[in-house]
Amino acid sequence: MVAHPDTPKALVNGRIALPDRVVTGRALVIEGGRIAGLANPGDLGTELQHIDVGGRLITPGLVDIHTHGALRHTFNEPDPVAWTAITRENLRRGTTALLATFAPASDLIEGLAFCRQWMREEHGGARVLGAYLESPYINAVQKGALDASWVRPADDGTAGALLEYADVLRVFMLAPELPGALDLVKELNAAGIVPAAGHTMAHDTQIAAAMQVGLRHVTHLWSAMSTVVREGPWRKPGVLEAALTFDGLTAEMIADNRHLPLTLMRLAYKCLGPDRLCVVSDALSGAGLPEGTVYTMGGMSYEVRDGVGMMFDRSAFAGSTTLLPQMLPVLVHVVGIPVTEALRMVTLTPARIIGVEAEIGSLEPGKRADLVVFDDTLVAQHVMRDGEWV
Repeated sequence: MVAHPDTPKALVNGRIALPDRVVTGRALVIEGGRIAGLANPGDLGTELQHIDVGGRLITPGLVDIHTHGALRHTFNEPDPVAWTAITRENLRRGTTALLATFAPASDLIEGLAFCRQWMREEHGGARVLGAYLESPYINAVQKGALDASWVRPADDGTAGALLEYADVLRVFMLAPELPGALDLVKELNAAGIVPAAGHTMAHDTQIAAAMQVGLRHVTHLWSAMSTVVREGPWRKPGVLEAALTFDGLTAEMIADNRHLPLTLMRLAYKCLGPDRLCVVSDALSGAGLPEGTVYTMGGMSYEVRDGVGMMFDRSAFAGSTTLLPQMLPVLVHVVGIPVTEALRMVTLTPARIIGVEAEIGSLEPGKRADLVVFDDTLVAQHVMRDGEWV
């Protein structure tokens, strides 16, 4: 398919995915790189370029708010070669926008500065909307695959340097039970950054206290988080139970069919629904690489094994090796989620969580013409960004 972004065009003979339904028998009109609306095909003027999509599914471009890298590279590398490789691989598969996700390491400040500069320039891959920081302020007991040498207390005075990049930070993950964490959550909220709980041993009461000062998101459900424990005869719910119960929280789930078994994915969906639960890839530099490949992040090495990132001692997963568009068939065909709701979980819901739903996340008039044409197996066949096929 060839179309210039400035040429008004109409996608015809497609199934158009709106937030609540799939529409047939209509054309999707695009003008000036934006969605103009739906029209009857018979009413289209000759000034529009007609593009027949062959009955395929037309969806918004996918939005991945938690992805670290791909093809041996991570966003922790302040290197245009790395960022170009990651963003182009995401875009060609159907992710049109993402948050560059950083793991705690020595180069965080340099990485955030690079992210700021990257966002000021035009690039050809998936649009970088900002940064997602898995911060150093985590509970070492729940470090997962993160490098323990970079774990820090939340009140050690180092957060101020990170908050200098509030203009690019969209999500800031921390363990809310740490000393000083509630003050940091309050600062993040005031700066317009989404505070998220992750890599944490918090009880539900500590989550409730953090919500009072602005906590509103939970990082990768079931991964590196506390669950119910017994203290004597008393059962103490953890972050997991809070995330599945407290109405003021959104959460993310890795749906690579490896991190979580079917029953847990269905439980998250039933508890939270498609408007509070988003799907993320949490992909590391092993994404797109063959089985057995060794890859690194933040000074740590991992292996692609059984379709997922693994620590060598098999004690923990090390992020996924699956990008977000490859998770859509899992949601629909494995978990059994209706396609419109599954699509919301990878488009509009993540866009709302980070506050960019006015620009992207659905095929509504005025929004950017970022879209994907999927075949019947939910594999991307064509991708458009800002009204241009890529």
